[in-house]
Amino acid sequence: MKRSSIEFPGMDILYEDNHIIAVNKKCGELVQGDSTGDETLSDRVKKYLAVRYKKPGEVFLGVVHRLDRPVSGAIVFARTSKALARLNRMFQEKEVAKKYLAVVRERPPSEEGSLVHYLKKNEKQNKSYAFDTQVKGSKEAHLSYRLISRTDRYYVLEIDLHTGRHHQIRCQLARVACPVKGDLKYGYPRSNNDGSISLHAWKVRFIHPVQKQEIEITAPLPDSDIWSKVKQLK
Repeated sequence: MKRSSIEFPGMDILYEDNHIIAVNKKCGELVQGDSTGDETLSDRVKKYLAVRYKKPGEVFLGVVHRLDRPVSGAIVFARTSKALARLNRMFQEKEVAKKYLAVVRERPPSEEGSLVHYLKKNEKQNKSYAFDTQVKGSKEAHLSYRLISRTDRYYVLEIDLHTGRHHQIRCQLARVACPVKGDLKYGYPRSNNDGSISLHAWKVRFIHPVQKQEIEITAPLPDSDIWSKVKQLK
């Protein structure tokens, strides 16, 4: 796996070649612009590429997938239009494996299992609601989870995401009374001190869109008290 050989303030480059670049997103960073007008991660990656490769003009960068603002972890961007088109197809056809880690306070229903719900997004609230049966405007959401460790107060779940719905992991875990630590929007009673929620996009695995070999990108856990405890257990 190739990593950048140059430093760029506040950015952790996980993988980079001529076609793709992957970054370890920090909680609070926006992937793409919204109504806040805050600087986005994609803009910062463009600046990094302009500096690294001494590009005088506009830098191409394609956003392939997104992470919610309070979520940390691995995110992949395309550096060429060819890579963007192929990665978009791979994500749409579920050829990309995404693994997350979530910290919850309540013990899950079983040590491992699958959750299938029908999610409906409320645009005004920017929130999704989970139903056990299909309702008008809902989309099927499927994930698998495994209890991998626990601290003195919390449980750590490894999650394989099989569909990519709005706030899917947050919504589905809340539906089974296991909201993610710090996630006020989905029912956790207290926020995290840094404004994050304890959900981390840990690994992403796919066939390289141009070179055709399998690559797996792993994002180190954030530096915070709860994740430090998880690091000791893993």
